[in-house]
Amino acid sequence: MIISFSGDNEFLSNFSWSEVYYEHRWYPTVEHAFQAAKTFDENRRAEICRLVTPGQAKRMGRLITLRPDWELVKIGVMYSLVKFKFERTPSLGNQLLRTGREPLIEGNTWGDHFWGMEWDYDRWRGKNWLGRILMKVRKELRQ
Repeated sequence: MIISFSGDNEFLSNFSWSEVYYEHRWYPTVEHAFQAAKTFDENRRAEICRLVTPGQAKRMGRLITLRPDWELVKIGVMYSLVKFKFERTPSLGNQLLRTGREPLIEGNTWGDHFWGMEWDYDRWRGKNWLGRILMKVRKELRQ
C-alpha cells in the first residue's frame, strides 16, 4: 500500500512538476490546472497559470468564485488532468505502472477526506478520490 505521495512517490502528487493542457492553455502542474478549472473567468485562469508554485495555485483556488457546475464536474476534471499527465509523459506512466496493484492512498494529516484519506486511530477514513483516479489511470495504461 502506498500511503504518501511524497519522496519516491512524489510523481503521484498533483504538485509534481509535469505540464498538462486544459482548455486551450498549458499549466505547469495538475494542481495549477485543477484550480483554474474551478472558474470560467479566463483572467483568473491565466493568473493561476502564472503562479510560481502549486501551493500558490491551491491557495488562489480557495478564493475564486466557483463555476456553478463545479460539484458535478470536479471528479471528471481531475480524472482528465491526471490521465493527461501520465499518458503524455511515458516515464511517468511507467512509474505509475511500476506501483503494480498496490492500493494508492492520498494519505494526509490536513483532513482532506474527499481527495484523500486520513488515518484515524484504527483505520483510514475518507473517499480517496485522487487515489481512486490514479488506480483507474494505472489500469487503463496497463491495458
